[in-house]
Amino acid sequence: MIGGGAAGAAPHNAQQSNAMAAKRWTMPGAFPYEQGATAERTPDSMNDSSIAAPAIALSGVNLSLGRGAARVHILKDIDLHIGRGEAIGMVGPSGSGKTTLLMVLAGLERADSGSIVVAGADLRALDEDALARFRGRNVGIVFQSFHLIPTMTALENVAVPLELAGEADAAGRAREELAKVGLAERLYHYPAQLSGGEQQRVALARALAPNPTILVADEPTGNLDEATGRQVIDLLFAGHVERGTTLILVTHDSALAQRCDRILRLRSGHIEDAPMPAQAG
Repeated sequence: MIGGGAAGAAPHNAQQSNAMAAKRWTMPGAFPYEQGATAERTPDSMNDSSIAAPAIALSGVNLSLGRGAARVHILKDIDLHIGRGEAIGMVGPSGSGKTTLLMVLAGLERADSGSIVVAGADLRALDEDALARFRGRNVGIVFQSFHLIPTMTALENVAVPLELAGEADAAGRAREELAKVGLAERLYHYPAQLSGGEQQRVALARALAPNPTILVADEPTGNLDEATGRQVIDLLFAGHVERGTTLILVTHDSALAQRCDRILRLRSGHIEDAPMPAQAG
């Protein structure tokens, strides 16, 4: 109950507060850039800049697509810091730039200008080969469309990024990851032999297998029914929490976004009402 005002003013103030909250880029009270960074602050650690370094730091990022009169300014002066181990729900109307921003964060799309530092790497300074190696080590991606290799079994699909990363026992690790998402009995099935939910769980296991620093998910339940989608999302958040992975989730589902530590709202290529989180310490 709202105190300190006239009885007739309370409903108006409540409505006003709710409207403001709906617009605001929400965040927990004092989420540091790195979870647990404030637990122990010794004199030596105070001088270690890596302790408070964000997992993702964007400054002045712009990106346009198309040519000539058809060129469209998609991302406009984006400034954004995301903490290590944080979960971000990215929402906004279609065409607002959500997926494009996700692709920039994952190193799949080149920005025209600005600074993009992800997991300590300056992505704009990397060539395509270096970017591919960076993604293999640091970024797990789950798309709305599952993007499994149709001629490979579930086990082989999950083992691919591990083999590329030089994992000695890629098949063994792949088995473990598939078991974690409840597919221990479906190792040798091809994508066409799996349901949509099973295919998305294979895609999730593949994304998590290399233990990435960053996990990005673009409408991961968009092609699934409600019950199956809930199961996949529960597995997604479990993987995020268990591994301390930074999660960026694009969704149109406001209830799903509320499960994240913060909600990032995009409109017309801009971040709406997005204050910079205060550094701990």
